[in-house]
Amino acid sequence: MTEIDRSWIGTTAQALRVDVERGAIRKFADAIGDDNLLYRDDAFARRHGYDGIVAPPTFPTCFRASQDPPWIATLDRRRIVAGEMGFHYHRPIVAGMRFECRLQLVGIDDKEGARGAMSLLRQVMSGHLVGDDGLAHECVFTVRRTTVYRSAQQVTSRSLA
Repeated sequence: MTEIDRSWIGTTAQALRVDVERGAIRKFADAIGDDNLLYRDDAFARRHGYDGIVAPPTFPTCFRASQDPPWIATLDRRRIVAGEMGFHYHRPIVAGMRFECRLQLVGIDDKEGARGAMSLLRQVMSGHLVGDDGLAHECVFTVRRTTVYRSAQQVTSRSLA
């Protein structure tokens, strides 16, 4: 499949600022069904060496810009399926942190599946801690994700494969 504009490879979408709030962490923990006190109880988290309640490892999945990145903006949303994700942390995310997140398209692979062609968009989002000076500094986490863009044939046949 060559429908995706490969000139976007290597580009970065507009930066996104995210404030990590206690309530958002608790809601996320509720949504994934995890009752770990590190995600809920500030005093408990501090007794275990953290600066506040800790975000679950997959929490950055909710860091989303209001607009799609330019390499996805023109694609048919019905053909997009979430693929693989991987998380790397330099240290835990805790309530009160503020991030500047940057999403970059690092590659596109074309594959032929049992039900048709697809393109795999490989993206990396990095989360840099924003300091008191308002600037992004230390990278705290990196999320690697693959977005699957299915062929039009797969959508009309209602196949997710």
